[in-house]
Amino acid sequence: MTRYLRLIRIFTGATLAAQLEYRANFVGAVLASLGQVGVALLGIGVLFGQPGTTTVGGWTFHEALLVTGFFMLTEGVISVFIQPNLSKIAEAVRTGSMDFTLLKPIDAQFNVSTRSLNMLRVTDLLIGVALIGYAASHLSVTPGGVLAAAVLYLSAVVIVYCIWLALSTTAFWFVKTQNASELFSGVFGAARFPVTAFPLPVRAFLTFVVPVAFITTVPAQALTGRLPPALALASPLVAAALFVLTRLFWRRAVASYTSASS
Repeated sequence: MTRYLRLIRIFTGATLAAQLEYRANFVGAVLASLGQVGVALLGIGVLFGQPGTTTVGGWTFHEALLVTGFFMLTEGVISVFIQPNLSKIAEAVRTGSMDFTLLKPIDAQFNVSTRSLNMLRVTDLLIGVALIGYAASHLSVTPGGVLAAAVLYLSAVVIVYCIWLALSTTAFWFVKTQNASELFSGVFGAARFPVTAFPLPVRAFLTFVVPVAFITTVPAQALTGRLPPALALASPLVAAALFVLTRLFWRRAVASYTSASS
């Protein structure tokens, strides 16, 4: 464990040194983050902007804003930690540079998952935390709710990572996986709203087919103290099951890998 933590520190230092050479890009990243949160807030504003509308799907404005905050926080996790790493798998398989990853004396999945960071999008994380804090300050939040939300959000991050890794791992057979990642990003856009705001068929799809509900709605429900016990248990179970399945899928893909130079 100490060895892997030391490697993460080395990877992070190298990434920061490289990205700080292009500080002007930070301005563009901040503008992109502000545009993204603007779109999310506009959607919430449209939902609650109708005359006489005080709740949507059983959620008040500040409760729904919690969901938007978790959405922005997750966008930050994807942009900073997940996408910069996993989006490179297809290119590594295509060019054959995956050979060098597999030959290194560390776990290959760990290597492809932690090698790069995009610190330019850290503003997404800060905006997400700020929205959650602002919304929570207008609600009755208990320490138990905060702890439950933190635990369930960790499960949500695992779920997002597993989905991205599974889609990226298909590159071992199909090479080009950009469309699959874009499809998930499109579906994930629905996570900026409470899942109960959607019709029942869509709600079922976002819970049981693509588990978007577990990523933003469930942590927000935990923070407000309205999370059903079944969902509280289901979220970490779904995360653990996806992690095991994704790990097995990764190992199967690596076993079938043949170098581009062979």
